[in-house]
Amino acid sequence: MGKRCPFSAAAHKRPKVAFVCVHNSCRSQMAEALGKQLAGDVFESFSAGTSPAARINPDAVRLMKRVYGIDMEQTQHSKALSSLPEVDIVVTMGCHVQCPTLPCAYREDWGLEDPSGREDEEFLAVMEQIEEKVLDLKQRVQAGELG
Repeated sequence: MGKRCPFSAAAHKRPKVAFVCVHNSCRSQMAEALGKQLAGDVFESFSAGTSPAARINPDAVRLMKRVYGIDMEQTQHSKALSSLPEVDIVVTMGCHVQCPTLPCAYREDWGLEDPSGREDEEFLAVMEQIEEKVLDLKQRVQAGELG
């Protein structure tokens, strides 16, 4: 590291974070929603997919509503990469998505398993991992550790 993070408090810039997945129907949608709820004061959250699905995964919608009180169907929809604004940080979800056309100042991969089609327990485990990673990203942005 050693360089000043362009997103630090000293830079007074709230970065835009894109959570990217293939279908933008599950993990990236949950990350966008949790980013808005848990870190909205530190960064702006967006999500998109390289090949977006027609709708958000119904299990993700149901469980996010139950656990966090977030109704993703009211605030979000599946989107293509082309719908994103210019972003500062790109986080891929672990689906080995390559985004060479999505410029950013910082990029990382969270390596999350896709819980689609699995039991609620697996969804809940991934949701918990996303919450932890969103809070960790928030802390690192606040501390000026990225860049």
